[in-house]
Amino acid sequence: MDDSDRDLLPEGLEDRLPATTPAATRVTRAMLDVMDSHGYDRVQPPTIEFEKSLASRMAGVQPRRMFRFVDPASLRMMAIRPDITVQIGRIAATGLAAAPRPLRLAYAGQVLTIRGDGLDPARERLQLGAELIGSDSVAAAGESVVLAIEALTAAGARGISVDFTLPDLVDTLAAKALPLAADRIEAVRRELDAKDAGGLVAAGGEAYLPLLTAIGPFAQAIERLAQIDAGGALASRIAGLRAIAARVGDNARLTLDPSERHGFEYQSWFGFTLYAEGLRGAVGRGGTYAILREGGGSEPATGFSLYPDPLIDALAAAEPARDGLFLPIGHDREVAARLRAVGWRTVAALAEDDDPAALGCTHRLAGKDAVRL
Repeated sequence: MDDSDRDLLPEGLEDRLPATTPAATRVTRAMLDVMDSHGYDRVQPPTIEFEKSLASRMAGVQPRRMFRFVDPASLRMMAIRPDITVQIGRIAATGLAAAPRPLRLAYAGQVLTIRGDGLDPARERLQLGAELIGSDSVAAAGESVVLAIEALTAAGARGISVDFTLPDLVDTLAAKALPLAADRIEAVRRELDAKDAGGLVAAGGEAYLPLLTAIGPFAQAIERLAQIDAGGALASRIAGLRAIAARVGDNARLTLDPSERHGFEYQSWFGFTLYAEGLRGAVGRGGTYAILREGGGSEPATGFSLYPDPLIDALAAAEPARDGLFLPIGHDREVAARLRAVGWRTVAALAEDDDPAALGCTHRLAGKDAVRL
């Protein structure tokens, strides 16, 4: 790297400047306040951990997405977290192993991946979420969906929609109702996810073709899914989806894509994706999963992760410029303090020739009054 590009940031990384940072702070606070109001205690795991812990705590976590390096102190491989959910699982299984269940935890922080996701080149993102450790029941899943919607709404998102999925759908059906050879399961999953009828038949999954019709608005799609339920294999899942949808009510638009797999690497029976009006791509995902316990075995859990960077940018772009009060040299400090106490944002002059307008001010303190420039 020569001097001409020494200050360039790596691809997919960027600074948050004053235009958007205040919105980021407000969004984060609003979401965490909602989680706190529902009894979720905040934790703060470190940005870097041993790779073994991050890669082995949950099924489906992909080490190839992590930035890895050798710790000079321990000479063990370390990694920068690509997902905070895995760290919450570690905390629940270690430091809070003896805490009463269900255990409700919330978090917020930056995550980093080697590559962006699809058409999104960003490699660093803000992740906020809530995890309910100790249950993956319908009641737990319903709480997570409703809480995610409330958190997004409190932060300023509008027109929220939620897409339900059944991440273990193929495994459930392949076990008995619609048998598949073990070497065919992954191919059938892939073609279902791609919505490729021809590819699905070629992969040996012709019996799974009716699932491609159970996609769309929830009320219609769940009826189609119920009609093709093979021997009752999906009865409990269908009942669970109906119960969760009833709990959401009119708070969001609901859709169903039972074979969707993208973004659900470690979820079990239930998953959901969150979208908001005017924002490109998903703003969050959640569902049920399992946490590996110390010494063996696993513990059920339910939760969600929100990625509000697009929301933050949209809110910041729509905000009007803030008023600012210029304080000239020799101003009355007690008056300035009283004005700040009632909401004014002040900028004090450091020299006689400071320009209020250039410093972003809209008003000037004249005696005890704020006068518009």
